[in-house]
Amino acid sequence: MANNNNNYIVLKVDDETKQKMINFYKPFDRGKKLPYITMQAQNEDVVITIYDKNKKGENKVMFQGISSDVESSIWAMEQTSIETSKKEAQKDYSKYYYCSSIGSDEVGTGDYFGPIVVTSCYVSRENIPFVESLGIKDSKKLDDQKILKITPQLVKEIKYKSIILSNTEYNEKYNNAENNINKIKAIMHNKALWKMVNEENLEYDYIIVDEFAREARYYSYINESNKIQRGITFMTKAEDKNLAVACASVISRYIFLKEFDKICDELHIPLPKGAGPQVDTIGKEVVEKYGKGKLKEIAKLNFRNTQRILDTLIF
Repeated sequence: MANNNNNYIVLKVDDETKQKMINFYKPFDRGKKLPYITMQAQNEDVVITIYDKNKKGENKVMFQGISSDVESSIWAMEQTSIETSKKEAQKDYSKYYYCSSIGSDEVGTGDYFGPIVVTSCYVSRENIPFVESLGIKDSKKLDDQKILKITPQLVKEIKYKSIILSNTEYNEKYNNAENNINKIKAIMHNKALWKMVNEENLEYDYIIVDEFAREARYYSYINESNKIQRGITFMTKAEDKNLAVACASVISRYIFLKEFDKICDELHIPLPKGAGPQVDTIGKEVVEKYGKGKLKEIAKLNFRNTQRILDTLIF
């Protein structure tokens, strides 16, 4: 909450935000030791005064200067973000964990090389102990070697449907002005979920998707489909709250790794994952060996890596 009397703005912040501000403004510390003041700093035309906690247990920060409204608004948004995260952490998600559910998750959207894989999984209440025994409760902590080891055991016990979007297909879809990555993901999630619900005879309590778009936006992305799966519960970090989503994440990663290895074997070049500097280096090697047209088959051309790879090569 901020008070503004035109000359200055006072913001109340929690302990976490206050510490972030102290760390951020440390290089701008004015070096003055003043009573009841933790720190006073100056960033451009704004003086920031961080006060000691008062008797009410409040942390107050004053912003003075021409751009005080801009400077304070940044921290107001940070404070709101922290408060939202705390409220989210306090919610009880146990009903989404100890249940029979269908969940979906995707892999590959952040990798320049390799396909996008979306998987929907069904985990019944009876499956929960088995899934937990594989360590899938903390799916994001599993490394690739662990995923390659446990997934063959997992898919023997649970039902799943996977959709693989090759790079050629991705590049064709992304070139359509009406498409973006979230629309492409929504279409894939809908297809995988619809297949699971309508091709299998399942008893489930929830259908859960790791939220990458607001519910209304998600359904607007798929409104042209004649097979739309509804009744979905959208939540952030769903793989931590629901085992069906966690399993979907693991199986998608397993399939992605297998498809990725096929590309590497075909090229006889070990491709790096992600989209970092190593990707640019290997991308140049691929183009020099196979021509720039090869990127359309193995890479997501809309990534900035493409421009960096091609700009440095002479054709």
